[in-house]
Amino acid sequence: MAKEKKKAPEPELTPDVNAAADTETGSAADVEAVMKKYDRESNTRLWEGVPRQIMRYLAAVFSLYCIYVTLFSTMMPEERLNIFLGCVLVLGYLHYPIKKGVARGNYIPWYDIVIMVVGAIPFFYFAANATSIIKLATRVTQDPKMVVMAVVGILAFMELCRRCVGIPILCVVGALMVYTFANVRFGKVIYDLFYTTAGLMNTPINVCAKYIVVFIIFGAFLERTGISQFFISLANALVGRFSAVISSALCGMVSGSSVGNTVTTGSVTIPMMKKTGYKGEFAGAVEAAASTGGQIMPPIMGAAAFLMAEYMGIPYGQVALKAILPAVLYFSGIFIVVHLEAKRLGLKGIPKEQLPKFLKLLPRVYLLLPLVVLVWLVASGTRTMQFSAAVAIIVTIAVGLVNNVVTKVTKSEDKTDNLTFGKFVDALEAGAKSSVTVAVACAMAGLVAGCITSTGLASKLISAVVAVSGGHAFIALFFTMLCCIVLGMGVPTTANYCIMASTCAPILMSEAIGIPAIAAHFFVFYFGIVADITPPVALAAYAGSAIAKAPPMKTALNATKLAIAAFVVPYIFAMNPVMLLVDASALQIVQVVVTSIVGILMLGMGLEGYFRGALAWPLRIVSLAAGLLLLVPSTWTDIVGIAVLALIFLFQTVVNRKKNIPAA
Repeated sequence: MAKEKKKAPEPELTPDVNAAADTETGSAADVEAVMKKYDRESNTRLWEGVPRQIMRYLAAVFSLYCIYVTLFSTMMPEERLNIFLGCVLVLGYLHYPIKKGVARGNYIPWYDIVIMVVGAIPFFYFAANATSIIKLATRVTQDPKMVVMAVVGILAFMELCRRCVGIPILCVVGALMVYTFANVRFGKVIYDLFYTTAGLMNTPINVCAKYIVVFIIFGAFLERTGISQFFISLANALVGRFSAVISSALCGMVSGSSVGNTVTTGSVTIPMMKKTGYKGEFAGAVEAAASTGGQIMPPIMGAAAFLMAEYMGIPYGQVALKAILPAVLYFSGIFIVVHLEAKRLGLKGIPKEQLPKFLKLLPRVYLLLPLVVLVWLVASGTRTMQFSAAVAIIVTIAVGLVNNVVTKVTKSEDKTDNLTFGKFVDALEAGAKSSVTVAVACAMAGLVAGCITSTGLASKLISAVVAVSGGHAFIALFFTMLCCIVLGMGVPTTANYCIMASTCAPILMSEAIGIPAIAAHFFVFYFGIVADITPPVALAAYAGSAIAKAPPMKTALNATKLAIAAFVVPYIFAMNPVMLLVDASALQIVQVVVTSIVGILMLGMGLEGYFRGALAWPLRIVSLAAGLLLLVPSTWTDIVGIAVLALIFLFQTVVNRKKNIPAA
């Protein structure tokens, strides 16, 4: 380890199983290094001095422009979206170098400038001449200049995708484009992908420009007003050892980035859990699983949920409402495994005197006001989503200014959470930079959807899957799960969901399979997200292992165990949509929630090998089987599962008494 440290200029991130439990939070340098290692978005150019300020204010202006356009613009979609795409392209090339590790300050090579300018021209030209281009319809491809501009624009976006999103999604896009050009006339493909709303300007980029960007900016303001840190302190005060789960869920639902949230929140929670006595690989796994689950946590649920509402044609508020019970089960599963692990290891948690005092935090509860306002506006449905997010941003700024006054009046020495003009600009800049990667991913998803539409590939896929599965819903769901996880290993959640919504969701919704639309979309949404913690490419878990200085694969396996509910719950609501509040009575909802929680408890018992004492392997296997039975929507399976739990409870009680072991 010492030799490796001499070679590496960056902070040592190699997992060390024997590392002592950290007593302090990770340094800013550690966090930045981990982000650069596991998060492609963090590998940006180095701007300093005056160029840094120019880039900073350029990004801030873009954020302000996006907010203005989403609220007040009357432009045609072709005008609005092409300006948005052109700006994204310019910002993208200004911030992302041709390869990782380019550390030369204030430098952008001439070829990047050429690609940026030449690539952006087609979008701004289209926006300026949208009316005449639309009138030309397919005749636009008879002009070689227009064809060249379309090809250049698409290729420039694909190269930017390689830089800031990754190669896997390009492989998907490239394969589909080759198939499309082989089966459809060249001119029609170019027209569909660039000059209509069926390609780059498809639903994903429209939703991104209209909703997602504003919510990303909202999340950036939450971070810079100290509200995210307040989540962590509040969770510590209320639930002690479960604080990592609560704080990560709260922060993750507004960040929309599994890796980013794991590193940011984990730099505080992971050392705290290790200090309590948890192993490094377990602490990193808890943070990764909870951070990833933040994207399924209402009311915000990350960026992909907005796309889900658009694809299904239902209000976002309904999507958030239907997501409540699955999210409760997901985090219940994490709580249960964390609790059983603590009992198995005999951990007592952090002493109360070392935890933040709730009464001291209570005067600062006003920091939660932005989220309260946002939830109220979304739930009431009186305003559009983008208006609600804009109001929440204004409330966040107001709360930040109030916090400045409170800090001054109370003469607090900690002024790190004070909202200054610099932090205001930082929030706008961070929102713009985060929006670039999401927009690029959405643009690629639009190309995928365009290729599928142009070739009629969706119907062929449906026929193929139905033939392989023999029309059995469970087999079709299993294949869909594999597709989502494999694709999700290298594709951001938003793009993953868009691709799956265009390909696999229609298969599940076909008459031969018969899964309801809401359940099909939630199914692909869930499995696209858990790819971030599923080996072998579990980026969120690997980021957590770097913070915890633990073996990456052990951390990933622990994260998968903690998130076991995410691998089971989608099958429950696919086979029984009651969990998604579809045609559900109050009694049915209570039954499915109670039996599912008990089922997840038994799965946790089997995986953890503990329940009122150590469980022998036969009992662990029985517990796992009974847990799965409880998750099957049937009365007799519920009865059998609960009976098995009762028998295990009695058996463990008797064993403890014979050995004079106090039941735990």
